[in-house]
Amino acid sequence: MSRSERTTIGPGSTPAARTRLNVKVPNQRSIVIETERLTIRMLGRDDVTEFTRYRNIESVARFQDWPLPYTRDLAHELVDELEVLNGPTAGGWVQLAIDGGTGIIGDVAVWLDDDTTFAILGYTLAPEHQGRGFAQEAVGAVVDWLFRRRRVHRIVATIDPRNLASARVLERCGFEYVGTARRSAFVRDEWADDTRFSLLEDDWKAWRSRPTGPPLEVRLIEITHDNVSAVGSIDPAFSQRELVAPVLASLAEALVPPTVRGETIQPWIRAVEADGDIVGFVMMAEPYVGRPHPYLWRFLIDPRHQGRGIGRRVVLDIAHRRRAEGCTHIQVDFVPDVVGSPARFYMALGFVPTGEQHAGEVEALLDLARLID
Repeated sequence: MSRSERTTIGPGSTPAARTRLNVKVPNQRSIVIETERLTIRMLGRDDVTEFTRYRNIESVARFQDWPLPYTRDLAHELVDELEVLNGPTAGGWVQLAIDGGTGIIGDVAVWLDDDTTFAILGYTLAPEHQGRGFAQEAVGAVVDWLFRRRRVHRIVATIDPRNLASARVLERCGFEYVGTARRSAFVRDEWADDTRFSLLEDDWKAWRSRPTGPPLEVRLIEITHDNVSAVGSIDPAFSQRELVAPVLASLAEALVPPTVRGETIQPWIRAVEADGDIVGFVMMAEPYVGRPHPYLWRFLIDPRHQGRGIGRRVVLDIAHRRRAEGCTHIQVDFVPDVVGSPARFYMALGFVPTGEQHAGEVEALLDLARLID
């Protein structure tokens, strides 16, 4: 993918509601995709001023390699090329404007190969419109259009690995992380890593058909020979890798637990099951020197099942179990102030920071009586 079309989304990006796709091709001349809040259409003359403005903002251009300063002449040259096209076209790039109702707020770039079975996309959003789910809404709509109307087989996107907000947009549209090519893109006079995501048509269909509502039943079950492979296959999303360890690493640590001040930590592990499917993993540490309360050591819900309320139900289950055993609090550490931080999740449950930090993570306590009573 051309670095000039890599995805650029700021740190505040959040998901939007599921879009309603309504594709129109008026007079067979110009693509228009309408969602709940947006219109995605070909970039036009009226967009040049705003398009040029946000392309020159440092935070937007940081992970891109379009020329700086980006001039109105360059934008006009791009529009000149687009005026003879009516949408994504075999063998080339097109720039689609994301229109928020009063004008352009960002854009999506699409490239199709000569057979129109393979697509590459990138997206950019002006900073003042980030954090409201517009990127996910626009990308999801374009992906739907490419699979439904152009019948593409595969869509890929590449990002700078530091751009975790963009990674979250792709993940929430069903894309899977496939790898990072080290120092493979020359950007702003230096070689940078290129992180790559892919989405096949069959995987897109599976993503769209996955359960998204609250499950009827959530259980914490023992990890056995029969289910350990399913549990071990759960990995954090690329955007969450710095926040929680992979399940296999946690299982290894439970098998050979660390020792703190001469005391070996005692792990308690369970798989999370929702309506019969393995969807997560939780590992507690029994109280030990320096941690007088049960410690929520590792907690991961499969990215495909996040947002269904499963995590809250797991913590409530643990809270009831520990309260019945006579415990008064549960302790957790989390990374604050980063994209994807679970801070909001834990605070909503009633965890209160103690003021202590461990290796850059905030310590917080949950009063079980306050939560349950």
